[in-house]
Amino acid sequence: MKITRMGIDLAKNVFQVHGVDEHGKAVLRKQVKRKDMASFFANLPPCLIGMEACGSAHHWARKLSEYGHTVKLMAPQFVKPYRKTNKHDVADAEAICEAVGRPNMRFVPVKAPDQQAILSVHRARQAFVKARTAQGNQIRGLLSEFGIVMPKGIKAIAARVPEILEDAENGLPGAMRELVQRLEENLNKMDEQVKALEKQILAWHKENAGSRKIADVPGIGPLTASAFVATVGDPHEFRNGRQCAAWIGAVPKQHSTGGKQVLQGISKRGDVYLRTLFIHGARACVRFAEKDTAPDCWLKKRVGRRNKNVAAVALANKNIRIAWALLANDRDYEPGFVSTRPAAAQPGQAG
Repeated sequence: MKITRMGIDLAKNVFQVHGVDEHGKAVLRKQVKRKDMASFFANLPPCLIGMEACGSAHHWARKLSEYGHTVKLMAPQFVKPYRKTNKHDVADAEAICEAVGRPNMRFVPVKAPDQQAILSVHRARQAFVKARTAQGNQIRGLLSEFGIVMPKGIKAIAARVPEILEDAENGLPGAMRELVQRLEENLNKMDEQVKALEKQILAWHKENAGSRKIADVPGIGPLTASAFVATVGDPHEFRNGRQCAAWIGAVPKQHSTGGKQVLQGISKRGDVYLRTLFIHGARACVRFAEKDTAPDCWLKKRVGRRNKNVAAVALANKNIRIAWALLANDRDYEPGFVSTRPAAAQPGQAG
């Protein structure tokens, strides 16, 4: 029994394994418990292993690679078309085994432990920011029931709440004052957590050469740069900058047929958090571009022709391509740089 390709349906405690030989014939269908995973694959001859890019996938990809196996991760939506019957573990493992052998399949790069660690810090910070915003909105909403209205923004809450608590003539009951004070303390604790995590991200950014290169691009700061480097991993997994931008979901979605090109809004595929960081950074650049007096300002021309949000997304798309080029070519950012590489031939044109 020579297994050449294998699919693993990951789970918490019980994993379903499906293996085929060089002729594509199923030779192994087996459930493996978590405690037996390491010994089971350590005793198998090296083969190609496919898994869906889901929880714990990167951990198992690194673990099984240590035993000489070639591990490939795939997005779940690319595996689904290969499932021939109802959804269950056996059918999922068979579909994964079939999908990983396709020559045109797109794979997800396996992340290193330090990349996963800094991305975990990003996710924790994002959760604290979301909870802080919800807590601030709750304070604002509760106070509005007593006729006390505050301006928008999280900073306005921190500035106004102490004044409201000290004002004895605003008609706020004692129980409500105690509640608002308790909520304000919780809000301040979450704000401290956000700042502490941002310091941790900044420290990682300063130690990473690739992240520092990207942060020199206007519209990209330490948060965006560190998230991009940790998420992308090896930039050579992408053929060009456009493929990287498409992977993040910042390029137009196509609905073309019969030779007629129809472009819609951006696809919004890939990492929502990373795409949001790039677009927010681009919006900051849009505000400054409106005051730019240079007649050849690329961004100012687009703001003059299109909506500001469209211009911001266009700049985010451009910044993603620039960031990929800086990492792939190991270059420093140069404003106004023009590539001397000849353009790739279009279909139907001479190479």
